[in-house]
Amino acid sequence: MKLKKSDPQIAKLIELETIRQQTSLEMIPSENHTTPAVREALGSILTDKYAEGYPGKRYYAGLKYYDVLEDLCRERVRKLFGVPHANVQPYSGSPANAAVYLAVCEPGDTIMGMALPMGGHLTHGWKSNFSAKFYKSIQYGVNEKTGLVDYDAMEKLAKEVKPKLIFVGATAYPRIFDWKRLGDIADSVGAYMVADVAHIAGLIAGGAHPSPVPYVHIVSTTTHKTLRGPRGGIIMVTKKGIEKDPDLAKKIDKAIFPGLQGGPHMHQIAAIAVCLKEASTPAFKKYAKQIVRNAKALAEELKRYGFNLASGGTDNHLILIDLRNKNITGPEAQNLLEEAGITINKNSIPFDPNPPFNPSGIRMGTPAITTRGMQEPEMKKIASWINEVISNPKSVVRVRKEIKKFCNKFPLPK
Repeated sequence: MKLKKSDPQIAKLIELETIRQQTSLEMIPSENHTTPAVREALGSILTDKYAEGYPGKRYYAGLKYYDVLEDLCRERVRKLFGVPHANVQPYSGSPANAAVYLAVCEPGDTIMGMALPMGGHLTHGWKSNFSAKFYKSIQYGVNEKTGLVDYDAMEKLAKEVKPKLIFVGATAYPRIFDWKRLGDIADSVGAYMVADVAHIAGLIAGGAHPSPVPYVHIVSTTTHKTLRGPRGGIIMVTKKGIEKDPDLAKKIDKAIFPGLQGGPHMHQIAAIAVCLKEASTPAFKKYAKQIVRNAKALAEELKRYGFNLASGGTDNHLILIDLRNKNITGPEAQNLLEEAGITINKNSIPFDPNPPFNPSGIRMGTPAITTRGMQEPEMKKIASWINEVISNPKSVVRVRKEIKKFCNKFPLPK
């Protein structure tokens, strides 16, 4: 009510976006619906205070409660993921990854990461990103026939170039990573192995995806996506990481502050702490497993309608679709589906012949719709709508009406 009186324009935009989310299916795999408790912490008075430094060593006064808060958040990370050290100050995933490079690499060092067109992330050494401008980036990918990470080719490449650091993680890879094999590859060349689990952190926390912690040195992640928290980032140092480099935790902390950032966003850290507590419950474990069941059910239905799925299916929360046999581009499909009330995103597929702004594929996922309580039967209905809209664009208006009615049965978290 206060916002509506103070700034009715902003209040109206928030109201309209709330309506859009309530009446649409949010299916971009990097998005989710936070709980009211998370949003309450994020919008709290904690946003008013600077807290440069770390608990017990700050550069401002008036921070005794903030020290307790950050320590609590770090302890929840350590307990949930089974790591000896965690930094919860990164503003988001990209700054977290930048800090990892800063902590263990020097400019010009050789790094390895999955290429963006193969499903990797910009910060894993893509040519237009800082990670390729400051470091010598060598990119690996997937097998063209299977769509799976080619571990043999990756190992051969690592032995040829001997990278200082290897990033593993993805934004559009629908399969489980073989963390042990990856760890062995890094060990064979003496590289730091970093698992970027931004997309799958919630699945790992909920036991729906294997954890990389025993096999890697560093774990980075965002805190939204499947973890269902606010926008933020975390860097974890594993036992194996400390065994490799006893000063690794200190290096990470110094890379965040004062290396890259100033004052941490304490309201954000509070909201992260809330989501971590939620993620430690039995209910969240059921939720994480349902995300995967929903994704598998949706994938099978889409295949039944003749859609070509990258790697043939999914083991996690996301599905990548090659639309070339449907005679429609990724952007065209994205726009049609959005008009119908299904929000997905255009996305390159491995070995895509089209440019990034007009890719051949689309990417979708199940975290947000699972948060709303949808299960396997609803996935069949959603798949039929996707097929109908792409096969017959004239059906968009009717499907939009059906989706609005359908969404009323599954309200946003309250």
